[in-house]
Amino acid sequence: MSSQPVWSATILTLFPEAFPGILGTSLPGKALRDGLWALNAVQIRDFATDKHATVDDTPYGGGAGMVMRADVLDDAIQGAQATFGAASRKIYLSPRGRVLNQALVKELAAEKHLLVLCGRYEGIDQRVIDAPREGGALEEISLGDFVLAGGEVAAMAMLEACVRLLPGVLGNAATLGEESFEAGLLEYPHYTKPAEWQGLGVPEVLTSGNHAKIKQWRHEMAEKITKARRPDLYNTFREGKKSGF
Repeated sequence: MSSQPVWSATILTLFPEAFPGILGTSLPGKALRDGLWALNAVQIRDFATDKHATVDDTPYGGGAGMVMRADVLDDAIQGAQATFGAASRKIYLSPRGRVLNQALVKELAAEKHLLVLCGRYEGIDQRVIDAPREGGALEEISLGDFVLAGGEVAAMAMLEACVRLLPGVLGNAATLGEESFEAGLLEYPHYTKPAEWQGLGVPEVLTSGNHAKIKQWRHEMAEKITKARRPDLYNTFREGKKSGF
């Protein structure tokens, strides 16, 4: 076990058997087994009060689909925090939330404990979000402008992004500084053996041994790719350079 403080996440879900899923493999899985972070999956149905373990009901005002009940979800949140400790951030994964980016991932990775609510059906009762809570409100976070059947896949993506940033998870911490979004640009292209493949070679600069030229080439390629694929990021990057950031 590591002596480092453990970063942890508690997931509220109708499908706790889905976890750890991909988070139990590769570097996140090794870090989980080594105690660098901890994961708890809580079954929301355990907090239902009827014999059918009902967690949803029809929406007021009519309309298609079902809505997850405020009373059940609030009991699940309180029960999870009583068992696993109060969360520093409480998150509901929702298409209408703040879009997850690397800056927000860094914020979440700097916390000690996240509580993540995975919705299903048409969503959750708005009062779960609006209700004042000790230790902070339930904040909405989105992976992007698309809709999933539930929050579980989004939770795994968010947690994997966070876990990668935890101390000791990556073998080479220097790698983090060269990844997409870290310097405001998309990452430059990578090449490895074989030197020739299907008539395609490796850029000569990468085999030159001239580290200054390699660094310059990589930066130029990062700028070129970002300008072509993400002009919004590129414009922000250029504005930052003008401002001296």
